[in-house]
Amino acid sequence: MKKLLGILVIAAAMTACNNSTESAASTVDSAAKAATDTVKAVVDSAVKKVDSTVKAAVDTAKTKITAAKDSVTKAIKK
Repeated sequence: MKKLLGILVIAAAMTACNNSTESAASTVDSAAKAATDTVKAVVDSAVKKVDSTVKAAVDTAKTKITAAKDSVTKAIKK
């Protein structure tokens, strides 16, 4: 998260200092767009991590249920 914040600060500074002929409004708009894009990227990344974690949990649960079912089936057959 610290790296992301550092990149955001550097990107905002570079955007703000990019062209001295730009008006302040366009600089603010550029910085706001950069910040919005960064936030979207962070949210997308978080969603992907949550999705993969949930998928792993579901897979683990399925494996454990299958193992329990097999154990019960073996016990019944004895």
